[in-house]
Order: sequence, then C-alpha cells, then structure tokens
Amino acid sequence: MGTITTADGTEIFYKDWGSGQPIVFSHGWPLSADDWDAQMLFFLSKGYRVIAHDRRGHGRSSQTSDGHDMDHYAADLAALTEHLDLRDAIHVGHSTGGGEVVHYIAQHGEERVARAVLISAVPPIMVQTEGNPGGMPKSVFDDIQAQLAANRSEFYRALPSGPFYGFNRPGVEASEAIIANWWRQGMMGGAKAHYDGVVAFSQTDFTEDLKKVTVPTLVMHGDDDQVVPYADSGPLSAELLPNGTLKTYPGFPHGMPTTQAETINADLLEWLQSS
Repeated sequence: MGTITTADGTEIFYKDWGSGQPIVFSHGWPLSADDWDAQMLFFLSKGYRVIAHDRRGHGRSSQTSDGHDMDHYAADLAALTEHLDLRDAIHVGHSTGGGEVVHYIAQHGEERVARAVLISAVPPIMVQTEGNPGGMPKSVFDDIQAQLAANRSEFYRALPSGPFYGFNRPGVEASEAIIANWWRQGMMGGAKAHYDGVVAFSQTDFTEDLKKVTVPTLVMHGDDDQVVPYADSGPLSAELLPNGTLKTYPGFPHGMPTTQAETINADLLEWLQSS
C-alpha cells in the first residue's frame, strides 16, 4: 500500500501486491480499490502483480472539491502508472472504471499498455442524446444526484440491495455482507466527489476514445445489467474498438465481478493466456 501526490496536490491511495506482469484495476462509482478484492487475490495467486487505486474523492484518497471528471481520473491513473513505472500493463475497469481506462489509454497512449478489459462499463455514453437515442434520460441521473444529496447513507443501502447486484430479481438471494461492504466503501468517499461523479460517468462521450484503443480489449457485460443497460453499452463499445472482443453473460447483473467472481475471474484469466 502507498500513496502518490498528483500535480494538483491530490493524494491517491493505492495497493500494489506481488510481481510479474501488472494488472491495474479501476473501480466503479462510488466505491474503492476494495471492490476488487476477489480479483486481486485471484490474479496474485496466478503470478500477476496486482494494483488498484482509490479514485480521487473515493475511499482513502483525498476528498478534493474539484477535478471529478474523466480528464482528471485519467491523469491520476497516468500518474500512478508512471510513478510505479508500469510496463506491459493490463488495465481492467468496472463500470465508471471502464470509462477511466478507455479515457486514460486514449489520452495518454498505449506505450505502457498491453491489454484492456471493460467490465459492465459505461462507454460509449450513458445519457440519452440525439446521437445516442437508446441512452437513459438525463432525469435518471438528476434523480441519483438528488437522492445522494438528500440522504447518501440511505441511497447507498438501496442501490446494492436492489439493481446493482440484481438482488431485486425473483429467486435471487440477497447477501447482507455484500450490501454492507458496498455501503462501507461508498461512505468512505466524499459526497462532493460522488455527486460530481454522476455527471462524469453519465455524460462523458467515449466514442472517439474507444476508436483510439488499439490494444486487444475484452468487453464483458451481463445482459441483465440494470445500472448500465447492455444494449446501449457492451455491444456498441465492442464495435467501436479496433481490436475488441465481446463476451455476454446471460442474466448477470452490473456487479458481476463480485457476485459471479468465480466465472469472471476464470474467463478473464483464459483470455489473458489465450495469446
């Protein structure tokens, strides 16, 4: 574990375990590096060096008032990779973290990057626009911000209890421990960062970024994702990526790296070892 200080004075917390080819994990909103526990331990045991950071304003990183946008997220990730002098790195991003990975590669180049993986990721763009008629209305994201501002603690119980992990689906047994861990991670971060982050993950258009990512990229998405709906995300991203591969998971929820960790980890390992 360690910290780096970015050019604008933000302290970024990170974990760095093991040796071998590095895998860098970028977490989703409003969580932390802890959301990658199942992946970190698994890939560490397979001989990889595993690294995960808390995004600015999240987890144990500085609760800054500004800079909660994809440009800063990507710059922070670039600063971390340069500080650790990572080469031949595999970048894995979940949800908002998938957008961070794509924006980082597009803006900072592929010199240090070997592969990328987007899991339940927000690209190409979530909000409904003229060019993205299948997106969600802006009012959906305005409501998320309103609930966060009104009672963040309550909202951070409701989201993992329902759509995030698919615990609202018939026959799916909810895990109180998973819900509590989601709430714990969310409440560690800053309300301002999370409020602004809703705009960052919903309104950023990654279309041109995706076209610039030429390294082999695996897009993993569940077709029952209630947070980042499948039809307007995974397949579209895979089409825009010059070297993209789509893997669809029937019935899997948004938080599948946690609830279906065994499947996700095995498939990701197989893809990494495939060539």
